[in-house]
Amino acid sequence: MTVPSYWKQASRELAQRDRVLKRLVRVHSGVSLRGRGDAFMTLARSIVGQQISLKAADTVWQKLLRTVPAISPMHIAGADGADLRNCGLSGKKVLYLQDLARSFVYGTLDISRWDRLDDEELIAELTRVKGIGRWTAEMFLIFYMMRPDVLPLGDIGLQRAMSQHYNNDRPLSVRRMRAIAKNWVPWRSVATWYLWRSLDPVPVEY
Repeated sequence: MTVPSYWKQASRELAQRDRVLKRLVRVHSGVSLRGRGDAFMTLARSIVGQQISLKAADTVWQKLLRTVPAISPMHIAGADGADLRNCGLSGKKVLYLQDLARSFVYGTLDISRWDRLDDEELIAELTRVKGIGRWTAEMFLIFYMMRPDVLPLGDIGLQRAMSQHYNNDRPLSVRRMRAIAKNWVPWRSVATWYLWRSLDPVPVEY
């Protein structure tokens, strides 16, 4: 598991700028975003976690680990669809996972280019794969690419945390969320991680 090189600087600067984040940085000192260094596994975990709770996603993932020899493109592409569904995956998620696996096996996704792409260019490339929408691509940018300034406005956890901490539990518009987050640039990924922590003490890892 890798920790972003910018984490300490980002946490310090966010704590200086934002009273909410100042408290969250203090409460969650000693822990940070961590990435697995495996592009396929990160995307696969993101697909498994789409539209379900962290606990439910972890349950499905553990069953998946017991079902296939390894979470790799070759093993997922060659797995029996019924076996994958028995792990708790929907039929659509099985199709998405196996389509993703084939994209890696056949080289449809060119990983060697990704460091040269900016955030929006990489999101556009990833979302060409069936089942990968903007949210999944943003999770990949945060947890695998370790991009420091991703703001996943469509993430339910971020929406809940921002409404709780910045608007007395009342919903915030996307425009207002974006305005608040201007103060976090260029560390919006880090701010998002701390706000996730305020809802769930167990760190999100993809």
